[in-house]
Amino acid sequence: MNKILHVLGITRFVQTAQNIYRIEELRKRIGYTLLLLLVFRFGSFIVIPGIDPTMIESFSQSAREGLLGMLDLFSGGALSNASIFALGVMPYISASIVIQLMTIMVPALQRIQREGESGRRKINQYTRLLTLVILAVQAPMYLITLKSQIPAEAFMVKGFIGYTLPAVLCLIAGTMFVMWLGERITDRGLGNGISLLIMIGIISRLPHALMAEVDTRFNETTGGPLLLIVEILILMFVFMASIALVQAVRRIPVQYAKRIVGNRQYGGARQYIPLKINAAGVMPIIFAQALMFVPMLFSGFAAGSNISPYGFWYTLIYALLVIIFTYFYTAITVNPTMMAEEIKKNGGFIPGVKPGKKTAEEIDRIMSKITLPGSVFLAMIAILPTFAYRFMGVGQSFSQFYGGTSLLILVGVVLDTLQQIESHLLLRHYDGLMKTGRLKGRTSY
Repeated sequence: MNKILHVLGITRFVQTAQNIYRIEELRKRIGYTLLLLLVFRFGSFIVIPGIDPTMIESFSQSAREGLLGMLDLFSGGALSNASIFALGVMPYISASIVIQLMTIMVPALQRIQREGESGRRKINQYTRLLTLVILAVQAPMYLITLKSQIPAEAFMVKGFIGYTLPAVLCLIAGTMFVMWLGERITDRGLGNGISLLIMIGIISRLPHALMAEVDTRFNETTGGPLLLIVEILILMFVFMASIALVQAVRRIPVQYAKRIVGNRQYGGARQYIPLKINAAGVMPIIFAQALMFVPMLFSGFAAGSNISPYGFWYTLIYALLVIIFTYFYTAITVNPTMMAEEIKKNGGFIPGVKPGKKTAEEIDRIMSKITLPGSVFLAMIAILPTFAYRFMGVGQSFSQFYGGTSLLILVGVVLDTLQQIESHLLLRHYDGLMKTGRLKGRTSY
């Protein structure tokens, strides 16, 4: 029996769980994180004051499809529930992207960023202020959409002072509270708080989507359980491929010159610069989706127009945009000149390449070569939900887990959290989570 448990890995899992429990700080961090995640999930079911929760069924159904369905996925169903957390953390994510791009383009923000911890606090403050501006626009738009899709009798209170203003303030306060939860998790919990909230929102939709898929396969003549097993196996393969994409790096060797200081020798060692195959992370998919949402919004896609995110031209343009944005975001985040200067400053050089400008050109050349397969693979992951829905007959809700932003966020956040747990274990001289090798950090997004 013990041999069977050892082969299945159960013995090692139990031992790792015991090691985690023995570390008081890690145990408290995990408990604190789970508590705040529970608060987030509880809040996603609290309906906006003034609305009868028994009369929003029609909106809940329509909000799980099309454009709203994609947004509802990241809020964990809060958007379709007309919850006070309906807007989730997406306004904050949008503000973060804008501030990040402005930091690259505006010299004044670049100087603030180089100020260290004080500069980081200023950038965070600007991000929060921009989030409030975005919320001031998105909250009324959400209420207008809500009002157009549920019966008038559902509004128990009417008027600007009685309903609209309090509802807008509730939505704004809800998003700001979610941001606060994320910051508390980052400071006193485990992992990146905002990323964990997004991940929990995505995972919360998985059981419903899976049960709907099981019901479809068993109750309709659409392939039966055999096809369901094939779908699960393909999904596992996609997860493994996504992990490989997130973890893949191209190592550039760097040789450091020897230095004699007194009677001691310094340097002389060979190290490596790890260039990620997917240095842009999930950002190209987010940018491409944001751009593709524009024609949908103007055509009234959320209300049921004939523009489909599963159409041929939409998919083709979407894939091309992902490739273009991958090159764009990699170019603005990876600075070969700065990397070459750091190598030269520390007395290093790439074997066979002169320090300085030639080193920057070599790094840029290698980065360009590895970005092409990385961008193509990222585009394939982005459009996999379309292939799953159109050609495999996978349900629309379940197909969202076959690729796109949701899949990469799940993979990235899980790897990042496991890497932090492993760091705590290794710091206390316990074995890591893996029997061989070590977990690598995820690509940022």
